[in-house]
Amino acid sequence: MINESALLESKTLRDSVLERTDVLDRVKALSLLPDGMHVTTAMVAAYFGVTVEVMRQLTKRHREELNANGMVVLRGADLHKFESDNVSLSLGSYPQARRSLTIYSRRAILNVAMLLRDSEVARQVRVYLLDMEYLARTQPVDNSVHTDTVSLDDRIDQRITHILGKTVVPMFNALIETSGEHRKELVALRAGVQRIERRLHQHHTRLQRLEGVRDDRPTVGVMAAMDAMNGRTFEHHIAKLLRRDGCTDVTVLGGHGDRGIDVSGLTADGRRLVAQCKRFAPYLNITSPDMQKFVGAAKVLHSAQVALFVATCPFTAEALSIAAETGITVVHRGLLEQWSAGEPLQVLE
Repeated sequence: MINESALLESKTLRDSVLERTDVLDRVKALSLLPDGMHVTTAMVAAYFGVTVEVMRQLTKRHREELNANGMVVLRGADLHKFESDNVSLSLGSYPQARRSLTIYSRRAILNVAMLLRDSEVARQVRVYLLDMEYLARTQPVDNSVHTDTVSLDDRIDQRITHILGKTVVPMFNALIETSGEHRKELVALRAGVQRIERRLHQHHTRLQRLEGVRDDRPTVGVMAAMDAMNGRTFEHHIAKLLRRDGCTDVTVLGGHGDRGIDVSGLTADGRRLVAQCKRFAPYLNITSPDMQKFVGAAKVLHSAQVALFVATCPFTAEALSIAAETGITVVHRGLLEQWSAGEPLQVLE
């Protein structure tokens, strides 16, 4: 998964996702001018929660790129015509004389989101954008072909592992027993073969895990799918991930009388596990009070040895600090995407 900050640095990457303007409304409601197509600099600044001056500096630095993607500076007759057609927008009750007016298309606004560093809304647009792109790019075009390929890879991995474990390693064992002069070299070679055998086994296990998750992924992406879930479905999704990673007695408790947790269970090695699951919009945050409430429930009421706070949104700095001090494992949006895509949580191992 590409980190969202890569969009800040790579124009090629920005250009590749500029058609996904629907992401803007998924993260935050975008108000348009009466023409239904454009916004002003002030409106863009309000959407991203920055000052107009910040926007002016941004457009000055990236004018050529933004112009190519729908930012237009109106002057003269074009400005007069636009103002007369849009007198009710945020230009004032009566358009005052001005020399120019900068307007932005939806494509240009998305371009701004991929350039604006000091805006949480812009960051969330980038995160959501890459969430949607990730599996859309990696999803196979023909599932039957993909399945056949994976099955073939599985068979090859298993066959090679079987040959190494049942034939090659025993052969080395026999040679080592009967050889004196080359014993050290043979031991080293055997160790190398055993390392390859272990890696092939790990590769086979990972393929199985990833393929099992991919069957459930919609083409729009892992995080986009979770954003579309309701709270209860999201809790069951987390329970499914826990079971996949070896947890037992996993129970979804969310609802009235849950005593502050949504999922409980035991890790593979028998530790008491509880989880809080928050399916929030990606532009919201888990705050300090949210974390404090969960700490009390997990540690005091449930005596949990492993406590997961899982959320589809970021955590504030104070919430992260409390989690670190109290032994809560934070599963933020990025880590949740990796977990859902097949990477096990380290705390469960």
